[in-house]
Amino acid sequence: MPTIPTLKSYNPATGAVLGEVPITDPARILQIVEKSQNAQSGWERLGHDARNKLLLEAYRDIQSQTEKLASLITREMGKPFCEGLIEAKSLGSYLEEELKEIELAVVPETYHDERSSSTVYRDPLGVCAAITPWNFPLSMPSWMVIPALATGNVVILKPSEETPLCGQAFVDILNKYLPKDVLTIVHGADEQGKQLVKSDVDLIAFTGSRETGKDILKSASRTFKRVMLEMGGKDPMIILEDADLEKAARFAAFNSFRNSGQVCVSTERIFVPEKIAEQFEVLLVEAVAELKLGDGMSETTTLGPMVNSTQRNHVINQIEDAVREGAKVLLGGGGHKDNFVKPTVLTNVTESMSIASDETFGPVACVTRVASVSEAVQKANATPFGLGAAVFSENEEKASRIARQLSAGMVGINQGVAPSVRGTPWIGARESGYGFHKSKDGHRQFTQTRVVTKRF
Repeated sequence: MPTIPTLKSYNPATGAVLGEVPITDPARILQIVEKSQNAQSGWERLGHDARNKLLLEAYRDIQSQTEKLASLITREMGKPFCEGLIEAKSLGSYLEEELKEIELAVVPETYHDERSSSTVYRDPLGVCAAITPWNFPLSMPSWMVIPALATGNVVILKPSEETPLCGQAFVDILNKYLPKDVLTIVHGADEQGKQLVKSDVDLIAFTGSRETGKDILKSASRTFKRVMLEMGGKDPMIILEDADLEKAARFAAFNSFRNSGQVCVSTERIFVPEKIAEQFEVLLVEAVAELKLGDGMSETTTLGPMVNSTQRNHVINQIEDAVREGAKVLLGGGGHKDNFVKPTVLTNVTESMSIASDETFGPVACVTRVASVSEAVQKANATPFGLGAAVFSENEEKASRIARQLSAGMVGINQGVAPSVRGTPWIGARESGYGFHKSKDGHRQFTQTRVVTKRF
């Protein structure tokens, strides 16, 4: 009997094998899609109340296992256990409210004139392929799976090959409550992802690199599949002369280094007026110096490893190239071991450097001094990305005006882009986003709008 190939999962902090899952044979994906299609009509017919009841039961089960799931996140992905616990606890925290929000988003709307009535229905698309990243290995699958299932679709989830155990744990819990073939998992890397995109699915929801997103969009265009893409960013932070510099430095240290910089809305470029730059840099270095690098399972760790050696090498190469091209190291910059990258603060960063234009996704804060606000805005927008941004100023009216000039889809004033008020979308601009998540409009992207008109 042939041996089924497996995908091994490694702890990035220790290199130890955590476990393995069977790799999905790409030739089976067409069959998996067909089974999903056959299950969809029954799932849709259950109606909102029955679907919501099953999802709530599943998420209560998830919430009963938060510490176990947090430990798995940390051991498989690397983030500190306290951050893994936040991620695990966030699953289902507002699920009841979200399910109500989803249901209201798809309630039929009827319009009348003197002769006719037209009703706008928002029906399930069918089969949703969800392709999720490794940096939030439970919350990102949940972001996609919940609105897809709640609106009556079925889902095929392909979690990142870096965090297959988290993906499998998530699916295993939900499938204790869901009907057969409503939620299916596919394991593997590029080959499985490409086959899933080419298959007869109705929607592809993807979060990951810009290059992969472009490939997905190109492949999906052959049959005009619906596509939702979030493709990372190169988020700027603009600090004005009247800003609270201690608050700005604390935020920059948090948002540049949280999850070792492996967050799509990490602050990757900081623009500071010459007049206050030195003072800000001192405060930033002081804040970053307090971070403790180590295994995420240690209580003292605030900064874990890169997810793998490829990501580690990418970050180190960007740092070293920037230093060769004239960037000044204020903290860190070298002495990195294994998958760990020491928290690094650079100044004198210029637009010609790779670290100023290409996504880093690592624990680096890059400071650029500017002569004016207009220069800061120009440099902040000098990128094909446009996910998040931040503006720090004690004059909130002025900061808001600057925020409207930035190309990002989301801008925080004296904070990051999250938390935002419930009901607002998570949305990118330019090459960071194609479609969006959350909110009434985001939930509707999982549906087909259908207009039925009749005469009186």
